[in-house]
Amino acid sequence: MAKTILTVDDSPSIRQMVSFTLKGSGYQVVEAGDGRQGLDQAKANTLHLILTDQNMPTMDGITMIKSLRAMPQFAALPILMLTTESSDQMKAQGRAAGATGWLVKPFSPDKLLEVVKKVLG
Repeated sequence: MAKTILTVDDSPSIRQMVSFTLKGSGYQVVEAGDGRQGLDQAKANTLHLILTDQNMPTMDGITMIKSLRAMPQFAALPILMLTTESSDQMKAQGRAAGATGWLVKPFSPDKLLEVVKKVLG
């Protein structure tokens, strides 16, 4: 059975590229346009991984991660930040919130798949 990945980003073109790349490698993909929608999709689906942007309207990525980590069913779910933010301070905030890892945009589809495969085992 295919593993399901939630991609959360306010940019439709980024969601489309991530979705296309992941689906091409056999993953099922669920999409959300901001952190609030991401929370709703996470609750509504059985997920194996979440990829989230940081800077989004309504709810940013770190706030979404903190909200997810507060729920027992998401305590161990891998969550990767996929963002233009690359400062050590922002990465530290992500780790403190419970992010599993960090990918900086722009990224290559090959790099995305490499990291996803590593995280999912």
